[in-house]
Amino acid sequence: MYIEDLKFSLWADFIERDYLDTEFKELIDKNIINGATSNPAIFKNAILSSPAYKGQLAELEGLSAKEKYEAVAIYDIQKAADILMPLFKAKDDGYVSIEVDPFLCDDAEATIAEGKRLFKQISRPNVMIKVPATQAGYVAMQELTSVGIPVNATLIFSKQQALSCAKAFEKGVRVYGSSVPTVISIFVSRIDRALDAKLADKGIPVALTGIYNSADIYAEIESMKVQGCRALFASTGVKDKSLPAHYYIEGLLAYNSVNTAPIETIKAFDENYTTQNALPISKDIIENHFKKIEDAGIDFHSIIEKQISEGLDAFKDAFKDILEAL
Repeated sequence: MYIEDLKFSLWADFIERDYLDTEFKELIDKNIINGATSNPAIFKNAILSSPAYKGQLAELEGLSAKEKYEAVAIYDIQKAADILMPLFKAKDDGYVSIEVDPFLCDDAEATIAEGKRLFKQISRPNVMIKVPATQAGYVAMQELTSVGIPVNATLIFSKQQALSCAKAFEKGVRVYGSSVPTVISIFVSRIDRALDAKLADKGIPVALTGIYNSADIYAEIESMKVQGCRALFASTGVKDKSLPAHYYIEGLLAYNSVNTAPIETIKAFDENYTTQNALPISKDIIENHFKKIEDAGIDFHSIIEKQISEGLDAFKDAFKDILEAL
């Protein structure tokens, strides 16, 4: 646990084979990180740019592009899970996430089948199956947790999405009959990147909407008290270079939460170490900020819907690029 008193975990939002053998282990040994996450964009950058995969890919000739992708991705996830296993056994997280094929985001049955298959193939108890927060995704989340598979619900931008995830997990846990580790991944900085130029033109403070939206969602998740479920803050690398690199980690430091961030963001936070709890934030402060946005004639709901759509498209594009290259 990065901060024991807060039950706050810090996970690396990065996977790459050579990194797993070097810096990943160092960050764990120094008690800086206690988990990891991946997504199609991360694997795209790793597989297509690192020479570490050439040897294995050469041995996979004759397989389909998706079979090749899964072979190298599963190898990396197993490797990360094994490195994290001592933390898992010590009940200090030790989880690593792998995402299902993003093109299945609107197909519940296919997502369920792939989630179960990946979990079985990886064969590590400290793996979370990452599922996008769509209508089909909620069905899949419930089914996967009902058989005890840990789930990372991803691409959450709205309170409605988060509540749908939490309800799915609650139903799944009830069927399973015991706690199942789950996280609800709330995306932060992308909201500010989409909105801040508009806010600056209206004289409204910038670089706060992502934090306030996430704080509001965090409070809802905590209030539901779903067994084994935590808020996870994702997309926490700064897009505005005028902000400190660790801005979104420090600004969302909260009890019983996880923050997954790029390596440089993690290092910046560790260098500016604080245990000061940033959440909860007063509901009045949050509501006042969003009232200013509404009064300025900005449709926040439309911005959120666009972010959800663009997030899914970005993962699909990355996955497509991987398959075409393989």
